[in-house]
Amino acid sequence: MNGIIVVNKEKGMTSHDVVGKIRKIFNTKQVGHLGTLDPLATGVLAVCINNATKLVQFLSEHDKTYVATVCLGKSTDTYDLEGKIIEESAIKNIDVKTLDEILNSFIGESYQIPPMYSSIKVNGKKLYEYARNGEKIEVKPRKINIYSLKRISDIKYDNNCGYFDIEVSVSKGTYIRSLCYDIGRKLHLPSLMAKLNRIELGIFSLSDSHTLAEIEEGKYRLYSNLEALSEYKMIDDEKLIIKAKQGMKISINDILNIIGSKEKRIVIKDGLDLIAIYDLDLEKKCYKAVRVWN
Repeated sequence: MNGIIVVNKEKGMTSHDVVGKIRKIFNTKQVGHLGTLDPLATGVLAVCINNATKLVQFLSEHDKTYVATVCLGKSTDTYDLEGKIIEESAIKNIDVKTLDEILNSFIGESYQIPPMYSSIKVNGKKLYEYARNGEKIEVKPRKINIYSLKRISDIKYDNNCGYFDIEVSVSKGTYIRSLCYDIGRKLHLPSLMAKLNRIELGIFSLSDSHTLAEIEEGKYRLYSNLEALSEYKMIDDEKLIIKAKQGMKISINDILNIIGSKEKRIVIKDGLDLIAIYDLDLEKKCYKAVRVWN
């Protein structure tokens, strides 16, 4: 059994918990996941099984879409509801036009400072380990891209806070917790992320997902390795298959003769079987194997 199952992760579980459950359900140790979701978050978690675990490095680069609830009026050290409150301010009336203009200002390329309570490593140590020990360390901003960001609900006021939902599509490495915090900063208000639901991860969407209970009952779809790589040009050529199985270099002209274009990445297949993934190497003027399935 090789392929990818799209799990609808429940609140309260870690991504590692989901991997553990899938290992038990399918009685295999070779399980990995794409794009970690915090325990607070729900939604799409793509889980790779057996030889599909070799795809993790390629599929983790995919863009993601989320629906999040922003809470204005409170800030925590984790930028979400699970942290220690560090600032509060009573919220009564937010100007909707100003809010929407600020949301729109985040669209495009920018630099984001990740939250201290995250698993990013600095000097071999995770940021949350520094935070828990009360150690201060410089966190460098990371380049991100926000493709779209819009408010999808009215602002609801409750217990001195204002809540509204956003839908946001982002590049790899974007922290929605940091985005929610930064939205508040632009409004000169404390803020945090109250809810998070991932609705898309690359080609996988919430409509493709199943709960762990459903998967345990046999209700799921197993996506093949080739389906997961459908965004790339695929080549099914006898001579190139022989080369690919041995991880040999492939000339650019060979690829041009088959597909007519110079792609950054190509997939070599044999019928329904994935053989190898190749990347263009301009320095050596050829395609080099980055992963071979034997």
